[in-house]
Amino acid sequence: MAALADTQSVIRSLIPARIDRLPWSPFHTRMVIALGVAWILDGLEITVASAVADTLTEPRTLGLSSAAVGLVATVYLAGEVVGALFFGRLSDKLGRRNLFMITLGVYLVGSGLTALTLGNSAGWIVFLYLTRFIAGMGIGGEYAAINSAIDELIPARFRGRVDIAVNGTYWAGAILGTLGTFVLLKEIDLSLGWRLAFLIGPVLGLVILLIRRNLPESPRWQVMNGRVEEAERSISFIEHEVESTGVTLPAVDDSKAIELRPTAKIGYLALTRVLFRDYPSRSVLGAALMISQSFLYNAIFFTYTLVLGKFYGVASGSAPLYLIAFAVGNLAGPLTLGRFFDTIGRRKMIAGTYLLSGLLLAVSAVLFNAGVLNAVTQTIVWCVIFYFASAGASAAYLTVSEIFPLEVRAKAIAVFFAIAQCFGALGPVIYGALIGDGSQRFPLFGGYLLGAGVMMGGGLVAWFLAVDAEGKSLEDVATPLAAAGASRRTG
Repeated sequence: MAALADTQSVIRSLIPARIDRLPWSPFHTRMVIALGVAWILDGLEITVASAVADTLTEPRTLGLSSAAVGLVATVYLAGEVVGALFFGRLSDKLGRRNLFMITLGVYLVGSGLTALTLGNSAGWIVFLYLTRFIAGMGIGGEYAAINSAIDELIPARFRGRVDIAVNGTYWAGAILGTLGTFVLLKEIDLSLGWRLAFLIGPVLGLVILLIRRNLPESPRWQVMNGRVEEAERSISFIEHEVESTGVTLPAVDDSKAIELRPTAKIGYLALTRVLFRDYPSRSVLGAALMISQSFLYNAIFFTYTLVLGKFYGVASGSAPLYLIAFAVGNLAGPLTLGRFFDTIGRRKMIAGTYLLSGLLLAVSAVLFNAGVLNAVTQTIVWCVIFYFASAGASAAYLTVSEIFPLEVRAKAIAVFFAIAQCFGALGPVIYGALIGDGSQRFPLFGGYLLGAGVMMGGGLVAWFLAVDAEGKSLEDVATPLAAAGASRRTG
């Protein structure tokens, strides 16, 4: 590995401009598939864990108590937070490629070992929780490393739609997990079926691991860290991949070169100063968007089957069919609306999706309280609401991954992800209590109005504070800390 350049010397580089001038190519498609699987795996893991929750209470499986099963999900989410913070720091320090290989490996180990839990003794229960924590760490680390890599490798004019679509594929994982567990738990003996369900993700992950081996490091990360020769090899590899399809790349305007002076590594304490001293309004924006979408999604998603069962009398065996419809609506939003974040613009689309989904949720709350909805119409209403909310939630991840300097990008994503998860964890607790035994609608009506207010609040923050990053190079959105002699974009 080449040594770091002298931190006092200035590097002049065209690498950001060379990346942003590239047309879409099979290389970009392959990269998005290989990296974007992180969200599919997370959606799959969450759904599988929810689907087998009741099964794990059966004497034929592990015979766990309801409280012990509930703790499985909590431990997984805690692992995501720890993994995001731990691997996020390493991603900024060691590189995107190193980390997206490691984090996928950590997930494979954790989820694979979960299927080997053999009993309900104290030792095996600890083993179960430990493996779920490890799997969560891997997925949490994926969020930080993958969002950084995708944004840094995708040309600016495609960045919004690609990032939003990739984040939205969480719901493809939810659909896959629902269908997989539905079949495995019905067609195979329960003692084996739940174990095979936890192996769906690792099997997919092993295939993706082989594809990731051929992806280059982010040239942007390399040059910002003084690895000039390595950055040149990486960008040359990408350009060769694009040109191999018959495309002739135009020359790059030399005036688009940036001058860099590699900086010292920044830890979380220094990151706090960067975020709240140099980027206070952007930090408020990131926190507002991440917290509001996480609270709403955790509140609705984790209590979805409870509402269907308590208020509409849907049998637990039929609930997955409604969940699939809900997931399809969530998947469709980012896939069909994503391009408008690049054309209409970030500010209008983020604010619009948050405000509209919040308004629709408020209307649905009134209809729910009036008792005019049934299981089917309630599901249709939620599909419409989350068609818009899902695109907005995906845009929240896009926002925190593009509005801060490259040197702290992965750590910034990790911090806002962790904050969102902590607030989001309150949602299922609050809404579970409001649902109760299903005898009264008014408490949950108030809860839905609360969720609507939270989303609309996030939309208002976006309207006033969102960064118009559409079509702009990452270095124009947030000046790198390594930029020599440049006036830094703050706010």
